[in-house]
Amino acid sequence: MQVRGIRGAITVQENTSKQIKDATYEMLNTIIELNSIKEDDVISVNFTMTNDLDQVYPSIVLREHFNWNNTPILNFEEKNIDNSLRKCIRVLIYIYTDKTKKDMVHIYLREAKKLRPDLYSK
Repeated sequence: MQVRGIRGAITVQENTSKQIKDATYEMLNTIIELNSIKEDDVISVNFTMTNDLDQVYPSIVLREHFNWNNTPILNFEEKNIDNSLRKCIRVLIYIYTDKTKKDMVHIYLREAKKLRPDLYSK
């Protein structure tokens, strides 16, 4: 088994609890399904959000919708950089897996696709 990281990002239009939760669910559900992740495979999860999002922690979605109650989770504020993507939620999930790095499916949705055009130019 190897330790691997899976990245994801998504944007919202408004700074509301509902939009943050819905977007986080969409992103996580896609990552979990496409990478066949089970909680027992997960080491930890780190979330970041841009400083214009402050209505709810994205980690609540893992607890409420996926029942990941035995996984260490941290929430951080993304560094504020001029002209960077706004209203963005990012995640980094560390897992144990037999898959190679190239087999990891990273998910960038909505405006966050701009962060990794190399993944969406095919």
